[in-house]
Amino acid sequence: MASPTTIVGSALVVYFSWKLLSTPNSNARGLPTPPGPKPLPVIGNLLDAPKDFFWLTYDKWTKQYGDIVSINVFGQTIIILGSLQATNDLFEKRSSIYSDRVRLPMIMELMGYEWNVALMRYTNRWRRHRRTFHQYFNQNAVHVYQPVQLREARALVQGILDDPTDFYAHLKHTFTSMSMDITYGIQIDAKNDNYEETAELILDSIIQTAVPGGYLVDLMPILKYVPSWFPGASFKRKAAKWRVLGARFVNEPFNAVKAALSRGEHVRPSMVSSLLQKLPEEHDDEDEEIIKNTAGLTYAAGADTTLSALETFFLAMVLYPDVQKRAQAELDRVVGSSRLPGFDDRKDLPYLNAIVKETMRWQPVTPLAVVHSPIADDVYKGYFIPKGSIIFGNSWTILQDPIAYPNPKEYKPERFLKDGQLDPNVQDPDLAAFGFGRRICPGRHFSNSTLFIFISSILSVFDITPPLDEQGKPIQLSPEMTTGLISHPSPFKCTIKPRSVEAVGVIREPLVEE
Repeated sequence: MASPTTIVGSALVVYFSWKLLSTPNSNARGLPTPPGPKPLPVIGNLLDAPKDFFWLTYDKWTKQYGDIVSINVFGQTIIILGSLQATNDLFEKRSSIYSDRVRLPMIMELMGYEWNVALMRYTNRWRRHRRTFHQYFNQNAVHVYQPVQLREARALVQGILDDPTDFYAHLKHTFTSMSMDITYGIQIDAKNDNYEETAELILDSIIQTAVPGGYLVDLMPILKYVPSWFPGASFKRKAAKWRVLGARFVNEPFNAVKAALSRGEHVRPSMVSSLLQKLPEEHDDEDEEIIKNTAGLTYAAGADTTLSALETFFLAMVLYPDVQKRAQAELDRVVGSSRLPGFDDRKDLPYLNAIVKETMRWQPVTPLAVVHSPIADDVYKGYFIPKGSIIFGNSWTILQDPIAYPNPKEYKPERFLKDGQLDPNVQDPDLAAFGFGRRICPGRHFSNSTLFIFISSILSVFDITPPLDEQGKPIQLSPEMTTGLISHPSPFKCTIKPRSVEAVGVIREPLVEE
């Protein structure tokens, strides 16, 4: 009797033979696909495809083959765009074709994360979610969150003052707290709250699974039918565990707000309470589902993406002390030393604004933007792009372009300044740091304002310097990052001290009231 491995192996052979033979050839003109590493028979470029730090391998290929590169894995075309012109030409100018996402069996089907709006297919269902999100996070709406942002910025500097050795924990708690409050009106008081713990596990699962190719089932969907007990099917067991966790993550806080409203209780203002209260008495389940899903993504994104950028900021301050001194001099001149900065100060702090831009450029939060997929065959620069291709905009390559950003490996906020003001002629990192086209991150305005108020508050009262060894000598750090959809600096230590006795008094002032 054949072993289970033999049976599954035979099934895969049959599947790929059928797939390769049944795929219609829609390239009637016989145009080439974009250049790239030479594929092998049947498996294509499976052995070339990177397993981690995808953007670095793709960056190397861009330098070798040009700003549009392709590989093929088991008949699936994967295309990498390595220039702002290419992403603009396809994702912006041809957005009606290139706004879809690819099928992701691991995260969307096996794990059940259909609530993740960022990964939804380009359908009317996605459009309804997007409109809901846009109501609360467009450029003209995000100012309403400033009281919460100010309160959390002050809470952060107080937490760091009390325990500067564990700034990571303070950052994570602050971002989860702010995201929960804005999304659900739920306040998290203590670290290691159940909501905070669940959020961290969910974010880790998304980072591991949201990039196509991270799990083989995304390239070979037939594997989703492999039994979880089968050798090598650990991905099924992981998916089952994450499915339960994901349901709890998206349902529990939403249901808590809904239940409180139904009981007639007073609830804190939030996106969810506002949306639920606006629903007509006669509404269907889908209306509530859209609110719940949009809230889930808001909570998840708010708790991690800007967190990564702020961690990168801390690392940059350790590595570039002159930048820190210049920023503090600007703060002292504009804000003084008797209070923390506010949003009204932003227009008078060009160097701080340049730091925000350089932080997003130097080590981008999503170095490989979320994948796009064309809904129809297309031709670009004489190359054939098949319908259903996996297409990445390589944000890393764009933001490390030495023409747009001379000496790109250096952290240099002044690259964005001219005559002491922001230079509009310098390529804005936001054009690549938040994704592209119709699928650009709708929370980018909130993220930018959060990063500004947190960075300016921290620098106004703290000095950030290298960690010390046992002999009291500075330890040299380097900008090492993690892999995954969202990239964080690898864990590092630093020394954080108040700039003065007066700074301690400013930190200790009462929190800003809403």
